[in-house]
Amino acid sequence: MAYETILYDIIDDVAVIKMNQPKTLNAMTTQMGEELLDAVWRAEKEARAMLVGSVGRAFCSGANLAEGGIDLTDPNRDMGGNLDGIFNPIIYQMRAAQIPVVTAVKGPAAGVGCGIALAGDMIVAGENAIFFQAFSKVGLAPDGGSSYLLVKAIGRPRAMEMMLLGPKLKAPQALEWGMINRVVGDDEVDDRALDLARELARGPRSLGIIKRVAWAALDASFETALSNERVAQREAGRTEDFGEGVAAFRDKRPAQFKGR
Repeated sequence: MAYETILYDIIDDVAVIKMNQPKTLNAMTTQMGEELLDAVWRAEKEARAMLVGSVGRAFCSGANLAEGGIDLTDPNRDMGGNLDGIFNPIIYQMRAAQIPVVTAVKGPAAGVGCGIALAGDMIVAGENAIFFQAFSKVGLAPDGGSSYLLVKAIGRPRAMEMMLLGPKLKAPQALEWGMINRVVGDDEVDDRALDLARELARGPRSLGIIKRVAWAALDASFETALSNERVAQREAGRTEDFGEGVAAFRDKRPAQFKGR
């Protein structure tokens, strides 16, 4: 697929994906969603870590409601139509990818953009980044996985406040609430996120396995989590990287992992 609304590059085994419609604050269109989904699928095959960020002063300002196709005279209109085919698969694939995903958030991450930002395994935000559940302001309900991701990350009361009242949550408070991992200077977001993604890309194959059991634990009983860990440990123990890790430990040298 040729990309017109996003950028895609491989840097040091990191697939760097950037939404690239700065004039609209990277408002999500059907085309951007299709291209982003393709890039996320592609990244898992071509890289050892993934970075999802943006060009310009915003991460993503939410769905582009100015885009044509909304018939306000149709009482049977379905505003969830794009969720099944495009936007939900983006969130799901970011979670399911067998490589770590870092999101780099500058400026507003609103609506579906908030969901994409929070779907990262690790989230780096600029000091003036804003997380905004804009849905109630236009009479819609949360999407982009936000209802799940927020409740799991910050608990029901705080998630309810964000979804019902729609406050613009600034990055320092999001960090205090445990919603994101790191806050850095606005002009450092891309570089610091890439440094983190590079570090993850140098890690062992087991990072993808760790990610899988961590996400699965959100919905699992304690017994199921233990069982998942048992299966994961068997899988990780059979990787080449485990052999390298043990050899490096015995030789008292840094491990040189290859992601296999």
